[in-house]
This record gives sequence, structure tokens and C-alpha cells, in this order.
Amino acid sequence: MSIIDKLAEERRARLAAERLLKQKQEELLAANRKLGKHALALSEEIVEKRHEVQEVRSVAELLKGEKKQALNQLKEAEFKVEIAERRLWDSIETIQDGFAVFDADDRLIAANSAYLSAFDGLEEVRPGVTYARITQLMIEEGIVDTGELPPENWREEMIERWYSDPIDPKVIKLWNGAYIKLIDRRSKEGDVVSLALNITDTIRYEARLKEAREKAEAGNRAKSAFLANMSHEIRTPMNGIVGMAEILKETELDDDQRLYVDTIRNSGEALLVIINDVLDYSKIEADKLVLRPEPFDLERCIHDITTLLRPSTQNKPVDILIDFDMFMPTRYLGDPGRVRQIMTNLIGNAVKFTNEGHVLIRVCGLEVGESRERRIHITVEDTGIGIPEDKVEHIFGEFNQVEDDRNRRFDGTGLGLAITKQLVQLMGGEIWVESILGEGSCFGFHITLPVVTDENNIPTKPLERIRRALIIDPEKAGQSVISGQLAVFGLEVNCLSSGETALATDLGQYDVIFADQSPPDMDVSELIHALKQAGETPVVLLASDQNADASGADIVMKKPTLPRELYRNLQELEERRAPVFGLSPDMSMRDADEFRFTDSGPDGTTPEKRRMRVLAAEDNRTNRLVFSKMVKDLEIELRFAENGREAVAEYRNFEPDMIFMDISMPEMDGKEATRSIREIERENGRHVPIVALTAHAMSGDGENIMAAGLDQYLTKPLRKAAIIDTIRELQPDDVRSVIPEHTAATISGNHETTAAE
Repeated sequence: MSIIDKLAEERRARLAAERLLKQKQEELLAANRKLGKHALALSEEIVEKRHEVQEVRSVAELLKGEKKQALNQLKEAEFKVEIAERRLWDSIETIQDGFAVFDADDRLIAANSAYLSAFDGLEEVRPGVTYARITQLMIEEGIVDTGELPPENWREEMIERWYSDPIDPKVIKLWNGAYIKLIDRRSKEGDVVSLALNITDTIRYEARLKEAREKAEAGNRAKSAFLANMSHEIRTPMNGIVGMAEILKETELDDDQRLYVDTIRNSGEALLVIINDVLDYSKIEADKLVLRPEPFDLERCIHDITTLLRPSTQNKPVDILIDFDMFMPTRYLGDPGRVRQIMTNLIGNAVKFTNEGHVLIRVCGLEVGESRERRIHITVEDTGIGIPEDKVEHIFGEFNQVEDDRNRRFDGTGLGLAITKQLVQLMGGEIWVESILGEGSCFGFHITLPVVTDENNIPTKPLERIRRALIIDPEKAGQSVISGQLAVFGLEVNCLSSGETALATDLGQYDVIFADQSPPDMDVSELIHALKQAGETPVVLLASDQNADASGADIVMKKPTLPRELYRNLQELEERRAPVFGLSPDMSMRDADEFRFTDSGPDGTTPEKRRMRVLAAEDNRTNRLVFSKMVKDLEIELRFAENGREAVAEYRNFEPDMIFMDISMPEMDGKEATRSIREIERENGRHVPIVALTAHAMSGDGENIMAAGLDQYLTKPLRKAAIIDTIRELQPDDVRSVIPEHTAATISGNHETTAAE
């Protein structure tokens, strides 16, 4: 090989080496660049990790501080819990009642000394003992007094109670007489907290209260029995006193004798008012007074009261007037006895304190929404002595009376208005009074009662021949009441105050004339005679006194007048004015009436009706005498029985139309006799009305009496008017009238008897 070839080969080798070196240098450079990038990335990562490590170290330092703080707080909390627990148990230890906690397995966890003291130091009763073992120890060691219950039965009841949900409280008695009330409550986790309350003092206090209550109730029963017995014992002789005084007053007496009789009767009536007030006040005081609703006629009730009070006005010029709203119903559901008592107190006071003028009772009613109830407003207005302004509210207090020279002469207990206020409030109402000293007073109250029927006093048939009426009455109030009633009947009314004024007018323009019994300028008989002389217009006498001279009057109406009776009398006058076929022109009005109403038999004779048979069972001889004198003017056949056994026998033999039955009688009392009679009637199909005569007036007496089968009852002392009206009410249709015509004017009537208050 030539040098040139060798040089060329070396040159080629050198070039190849240079190319290889360059290639390796480029690869090394690329590797260095890659390594530099990687180193840079590692450097950045190191820096980042260094920051993270720094942050972690910072957090670690922070956590280390918080951990230290938390440990300090935990230690502080544990200390506080320790103190609270110690204080809690110290507190529990200081109380006298037991406290214990049981776990879900019914094992004792902890208990205070009071709880453990009941077990008298038994070492077994400590944390870990079961509830079942505790009850076993209680009966084994005689810790508990199980009474009449066997110990094992007592333990079974206690364990059964422990597992009930909820656990009912239980009172146990320990051996030393202490009473413990166990109150246990189970949590959701099953633990039980048990409280053992020492209620020994409470039990003993309740025992003392029970003993005291029993003594008080016994005393109250003794008081009630005493009041009932005294009421009965007083009323029985008072029946003889008041009854005989009433009968004696109807005989021929001089002025002094009449004064003595009136004094006896008025004193007896005053004593009865006192008895009733004391009985009612004792019932109100004991909260034993209850209402007994039944249907009753309010208007009739008020008229009955005025009828009973009318004798109080006979010796003074006082009219009792009633203005009952004729558009409102008259029958309501309420306690008629208590309504009568309220009205009697208010009207009686008005009459007592009024020397002249009038006592006016106004009644109106308002509908209560769409219900069947009426809000009834009643006022009692008088022209009496009045009440001083500073004493108005004082009069409704217990035992309070207005003391001054004008009313000191009036007797009373001072309980009447207090009882009245209580009764009105018991009925859900309100009572008030307005008064002007020297001019009069107005007592008012309102109560709400359900309506029984919508019947009112508006007549359905108009009057055809009586269209104009004249009223002669010196009292404006009396004119207002009667004219208001007549106006509702469709009459045109003119009112005058004196007889002379009336006689000076044209009386022929009137179809009827109403004349008060006390005209100011002439005697009433003279006025009636003059009116009759002046024309043929019928005259109706408005009489406050049942002994008023009614000679010459066509009709006598008692004041206050019932609208129904007023309308009935107007109808009667209208029938008298109507022509009657077959009568002669010169026949008198009285003959025409007899012709029209005579009931003749087939042969032209009037059939003779029998007398009503009345049986009265009464063991007291004085009461029998009083009763016989009260009914002596009646057309009845009266027979007495001296005890219940005789009453049953007379019922069989006498076949009475009605029976008055005394309740308290020897051998057989009135209730037992009534039951025997009702047994007989179940066989014969009859029903004879039986009316109780009783001196019992305490609460519940009426219900007991009526439950024996009686129809109604009257309390003693008996009133002649009540006896007569009861007989008239129960008179059968097939007997003659019990009131003869020649005695009708002297016998008080129109008194509807209701159950006594």
C-alpha cells in the first residue's frame, strides 16, 4: 500500500474519528442538557419538599402546642368533673331522701347514705348487689311491713313492678312505721334511677286531715240533721198557730181581737221566714244548694207570689201590679222553687217597705242568638222609702240591713237579699238595685232559661163586640199595665183618674168599664152604682183586696190581672152581649147566663153530681183541726186517717178522689203508705192524686218524698189558699164544684200549688 493510500486511509480514519467525536460530543451535550434539566427539576422538588417539610414542622409544632393545651384542658375538665361529682354526691348525701342508681343488669352502682340506712348496716347491700336480692333481704330481715299481704307475694309484686314500663310509684311501709314512696325511672340504656322519698309526715298529716274531715262531716251531718229536725219540729206547731190564726181571722172579731190575731199570724210568718233563711244560708255556706230544673210557667209563678203577698197590702193603699211582656213565652225550664224564692224576697221587700203607691213587677225577654233560650229581665219597682246611696251595695251582704229610723220597725234576718244574690248568680245571672231615698227603689235581675213552649198571651181569636174600654184608676202605673194588655187585644183604651171625671163623660161610647176598687173621690160601691145608673155598659171591678165590695159589678178581677184571665172575662162579656135564641126580651143578664150554661138531663131536670171525696192522713190532732177548718166551706166529703196504715185501709173503703198524706206518722209513715196504695193501684188500674203534707224543708226532702210515688207536696205551715187550690186543681169532672156559689167570694183562689221551695 502506498503512502498516499495510507494517508488517504488515515485521513478517512481521522475524519471518521472526528465525526464519531462530534457525535459523541453532541450526545454528551444532550445528556448534559437532560441532566441539567433533571437537576433543575430535582432542585425545584427539593425546594418544594423543603417548604412542605417546613410547613409540616410548623403544623407539628402547632399540634404539639394544641395537644399540650388539650391535655391541660382535659386535666382541668377532669378536675371539674371530679369536683361536680363530689358536690353532687355531697348534696345527695345531705338530703334525707334515698337515692340510688342501678345498671342495665339491675345491679346497684351507687347509693347515698339515706338509701342504705334503711337496711340497717347490712354489708351485702353495697354496689354490685342486685335489685332482686335487695327485695329478698327486705322481707328476710323484716325491714318492710307487708301488712296483710304475704311477704313472698309482696316481693313478687315489687319485682313485677320493677320490670314494668313505665314503673309506677309505690308507697311502702317500713318496720319502724316510716312511709317511703319509691319513684323509679328507667333510661333508654336500661339504667334505673331510684328515689326513696320519706313521706311519713305527709301520710300522718293526711291522716289527721282525714280524721278532721270526718269529724267536720259528722258535725255537718249533725248540724243538717239538727236543722232538719228543728225545722220539722217548729213547722209542725207553727202549722197550728198560723192556720188557726188564719181561720180565726175569718170569724166575727172586734178591732182589738183582729189586731191580736194579725199579730199572731204575722209573727208566725216572720218566724217561718227566719227558719227558711237560716236553712238556705246554711246550704249555700256548705255549697250544698243545687238547682233542680223542671218546666214551669213564669207568669203564673209571679202571680202566685202576688196572691200570697196580697194580704200584706190590705191595711195600706198599695197596689201590686204585673207588666208581663205579652209577646214573650211564659213556660220555661228552670228551678221554679228558687225562682219563686227570688221573686218572693224582692216583691216581699218591696211590699214591706212601701206604705202607699204601688209595687210594679216588669218582665221582658230577649232571644239568645238562634237558641231556644231567653235572657229574661225582671224588675221590681216600688214607691217605698228608698235606700241611701251609700247603703245600696251594703244591702246584698250577709246579715246586713239598712239601719235608720224609717226601717227599724221592719223585722228580718238580713239574709234575704244575700240569699237572693247567691241564687241569681247560681243561675248564671246578675242582680242590681237603683234607689232614690224617699221616692222608692227598683231591684232588677236577669237570668237565661230555655223555652219549653213558644206560647204567649196574644189571643188568636179577636173580640168582635168589645172594641172600646174605659179604665178608672188613680194610679198611673195601674192604668199603664191594664191599658197595655187591652191594647194588645185590639181595644181602644181611655184612662181616667177619678170617678167624677168618668161620670162626666159619655159612658155609652164604651163597651166595657174597668174600675179600680179605690177611687180617690168616692166609695167603690157608689161608683159602681153610679156607672150602672148612667148606662148599660158592663163594669169590671179591679180588686186588690179580696174582701172588696163587689156589689153591682158584672165581673170581679183580682189585681194583678193575668192576661189570659182578662181576655177570658172579655169573651164572657161579649157572649153576654150576644143575642140568645129563645130568650124573652125582659129576661135579665143573669137569667140569660143560667139559661145558656145549664146542663139538663133527658127529663129536663139537672142531674145531681156527687161531692168530691177527700182523704187526709194526719196524726197530729191540732193539724187535723186546722185542716178541717180550712176546708169547712168546700163542697167535699172529708175523712181523716191517723196513720199510714189507716190511710191504706180508708183508700180501700172510702175510694177518695184525692189524698193529703202527712209524711211523718206512727205505725206506717206517709211514704210507705203511698207505696202500698200504688201497689194496689197496679191491680185496679186507678191513680189517685196524693199530695204530701210535710214539715221537712231541707235539701233533698222533696226528691225523697216524690220518689215514693206522691204527685206533689206542700210544706207546713199550710196555707188555706194552697189547700183549696190544690183541691180545685185535682177535682174530677164527675163531681160538683168544690166551691159553693154563696162562698165563692170569700174563698181565695187562683193559687197554683207547686213543690215547696
